[in-house]
Amino acid sequence: MMSMRQVLTVLAGGLLASGIGLAPAFSAPKAAKGAPPARHDAKPAVAATGAEPTLLGQYGAWGAYAASPNGKKVCFALAKPSSSKTNPPNRPRDPAYAFVSTRPAEKVSNEISIMIGYALKPGSEAKLDVGGASYEMYTQGDGIWIKNAAEEDKMVEAMRKSADATVKGVSSKGTQTTDVFSLKGLSQALDKIAQDCRR
Repeated sequence: MMSMRQVLTVLAGGLLASGIGLAPAFSAPKAAKGAPPARHDAKPAVAATGAEPTLLGQYGAWGAYAASPNGKKVCFALAKPSSSKTNPPNRPRDPAYAFVSTRPAEKVSNEISIMIGYALKPGSEAKLDVGGASYEMYTQGDGIWIKNAAEEDKMVEAMRKSADATVKGVSSKGTQTTDVFSLKGLSQALDKIAQDCRR
């Protein structure tokens, strides 16, 4: 039986081979407001249960998808970086993806996560800059999530109105990375998800 990491690798490989945005959305538990973020294993919300994501629409850089693993509907917007830099340069890494996930059964909407494409430095934090504001992100494995869940709605609104978002992280080997995600089409993708991903 494949591990979640292997499942993710297979689906991400399919994305690259096909040139379309077919990949799972990460699932991170919501921390209570004011509480420290819950630490967890990075797991895609869309597992290999025969529930392949269906493209709802492509909007600029963002694809809107829906799937029903184990009968529970999951929708997500997905994009790849428009540019990536590493310091030192030319360090190998897997593809990076940004997800905005909605899971009605869990009462979760517009949850932002980034699959960064390498193992992050244990205990490190990352940063997402958008709309002139900077948001602290916490790391687990090769995924990052917003540290203060109470700020997530504000970050989503900033992403809807901005041209791009910049994500900075540090790998377990000390490599510094900067990924820029175009936000063109994100607002339309989120509107499509809100329409299609109801109970």
